[in-house]
Amino acid sequence: MQIRPATAADARGIAAIWNPIIRDTVVTFWPTERSEAEIAAMIDARRRDGFAFLVASDGGAGDGSGVTGFACTSQFRGGAGYARTLEHTVHVAEGQRGRGAGRALMAALQAHATAAGARLMIGAITAENRPSLDFHARLGFAEWGRIPAAGWKFGRFHDLVLMGKDLGANDAARP
Repeated sequence: MQIRPATAADARGIAAIWNPIIRDTVVTFWPTERSEAEIAAMIDARRRDGFAFLVASDGGAGDGSGVTGFACTSQFRGGAGYARTLEHTVHVAEGQRGRGAGRALMAALQAHATAAGARLMIGAITAENRPSLDFHARLGFAEWGRIPAAGWKFGRFHDLVLMGKDLGANDAARP
């Protein structure tokens, strides 16, 4: 498995992972599937703005077919005051879960975030997504907040859990 920056050529593989999650689960509150063009534009925008957009790949044919997972960051909220607080997304293909891709993607995201001067990483996780809550806890994230009925999908409200990690807790010299 290789962790590398995503390219537009990976959009097909990312869509193959993300769209069933969007369409069939409450793991994300996003209501509509994402097109390959939309994903390619997102990859470009995130990387242009200095954020990470990474894929786990088993090689494949260079057309996105080898993508087994993806992860990205963006600023948690707008405004310069939040510039060092990042929100992240991480998804692994259903048949690839439990094989280390998620852990490797998160390690690479954290390294990128730290190198870019970020202090905090936050995951916004549907409360019903116990596997993601447990995964983040194993990586040192803690529950920092819970927002009741924050999301609406499939005709009902869902709670949102904010899990965070302080990347510079032991580094008093960081700005």
